Amino acid sequence: MKRNSFVLPSFSLVEVTVAMGVAVFCLVAVFGLLPVGLKANQNSISQTAASSILSAVIADMRATPKNASSSIQFGVIFGTETRLYFDNESRPSSSLGPNSRYQLTITFPSNGSGTTAATFADLKVTWPAAAAPENTLGSSEAFAAFDRH
Repeated sequence: MKRNSFVLPSFSLVEVTVAMGVAVFCLVAVFGLLPVGLKANQNSISQTAASSILSAVIADMRATPKNASSSIQFGVIFGTETRLYFDNESRPSSSLGPNSRYQLTITFPSNGSGTTAATFADLKVTWPAAAAPENTLGSSEAFAAFDRH
């Protein structure tokens, strides 16, 4: 009588251990990159929000009639340094509050070209809002010129 002996293909314990070691090494590398990716994502979200704030304020200042002394939506007084605060949803407020995330500072550098020259504005958004300028996590800045005459 002849016996049918056949062997099923399988892995040895050493091969399984090596494969597990390689998988663990790869997972540790991926998990090590997660905090870096999350930080980069958070920075890009903040930078995008700051750019949106700058665009909205500049558009508001451009839409202000020449005979008006302050802008319509944000109340920026031309020629006077203004500080506005914005929350995570880019809603403005005139004072620093518990929900303030971004601080917008608007300064008006002088333009010595005469009374008919353009009005310059330097706009800078920093975050977090309550941080001192040297301790901010990020900033975005724009320079704009307005025909106010």
